[in-house]
Amino acid sequence: MTKDVLISVSGIQFGPEVDGQKVEVITKGNYYKKKNKHYLLYDEVMEGIDGVTRNLVKFDEKAFQLTKSGVTNVNMLFEENKRNITNYITPFGSIMVGIDAHNIEVEEQKDRIRIRIDYALDINYEHLANCEIR
Repeated sequence: MTKDVLISVSGIQFGPEVDGQKVEVITKGNYYKKKNKHYLLYDEVMEGIDGVTRNLVKFDEKAFQLTKSGVTNVNMLFEENKRNITNYITPFGSIMVGIDAHNIEVEEQKDRIRIRIDYALDINYEHLANCEIR
């Protein structure tokens, strides 16, 4: 069964070039659970760019996967104590992104699910920032 939900995504990056840059998105989406995996579907619009990016989030207590398709295209996999590399395709070009997740926490309550991921982010094999997403 799919449920209409309110999705809040907030993140912050820390690094030599980045000083606590915060990002927050609140949007409507759909949620369902199948075979002990949670799924979220929502659309994202970028300012100044025509088109929509469809987001699919799939997660459990061990891994978090974000797949974007549309204006931007990427499949980002966050696995605790594992490094994953992906190609992030944007309207401005393609970027090689590395994700090294240190901690993934999933707290499931009756009316909400809270997720926190701490990870290191690199671009083209060069460390960019330490990040947190909720």
